[in-house]
Amino acid sequence: MDGFSWEEKGVAVPRPPKPAVGWRSVTTPNILKWKGRYYLYYQGFMEASGTRGDDCPVAVSYADSPDGRWTPYNKVVISNGNPGEWDQYSIHDPYPIVYKGKIYLYYKSDFDGKPNLVRMQGLAVADNPLGPFTKSPLNPVINSGHETTLFPFREGMAALVIRDGHEHNTIQYAEDGVNFKIAAISQFLPNAAGPYIPDAFTNTTYGRGITWELAHFTNATTWDKNHAVLNRFDCDLSLDLDDPEMKRAGVYFKPEFYYEMGLSPKQRERISQPK
Repeated sequence: MDGFSWEEKGVAVPRPPKPAVGWRSVTTPNILKWKGRYYLYYQGFMEASGTRGDDCPVAVSYADSPDGRWTPYNKVVISNGNPGEWDQYSIHDPYPIVYKGKIYLYYKSDFDGKPNLVRMQGLAVADNPLGPFTKSPLNPVINSGHETTLFPFREGMAALVIRDGHEHNTIQYAEDGVNFKIAAISQFLPNAAGPYIPDAFTNTTYGRGITWELAHFTNATTWDKNHAVLNRFDCDLSLDLDDPEMKRAGVYFKPEFYYEMGLSPKQRERISQPK
């Protein structure tokens, strides 16, 4: 209820048996409330790990309560793009919002393979939670960002564009939910942000914004023992809050902040060598 205190409820959607959608793994869920029922969208991995793209369309389960019991639809809801299209390899982070009386489901995809990984974000729209979903002809609607983080704001849609791409560390806005433009540049945006959006499913015509969200740290330990840590992240991206401290620009940091990002032993050795 507050983003701090959590109660374990158990597994919502287990990995289904092969060849059902998600037989390898089901990950990164986002929830939709639509006409009294709940829909959980997630990535449904369909091939063994290590292949290009990890074939990954969108799957969904539904329930009459957030506590379940969740029933899998057992069909692909949004499929990968055709060969050569920007989302041909995988669709990650399905992110539904009720907007203009329809379901706007935003998602990200990896346009290219390593080492030239390019992440962009697209949109698919439906009148029914189980589809059919129609991808926007303007996809990708955002050309940067590691994860999908959007919310209704005024008449349109706002997006936190985090980490990856030429337009990373920006907050973008689309008055029509499709044509996004940079509205602000920010620092230290949260990783994998999942905001609490009071009007995400109310079909609002004037979004009020957000004041807190969940995020995670994936580098809480060394990579060989890696696990993620969830945290609550507070902000003032709301029409109902005015916190001048959170709007401050040009933040100055003490020298110690920069010293923590010092050279590695290998780098020190390199610069110590005579030219």
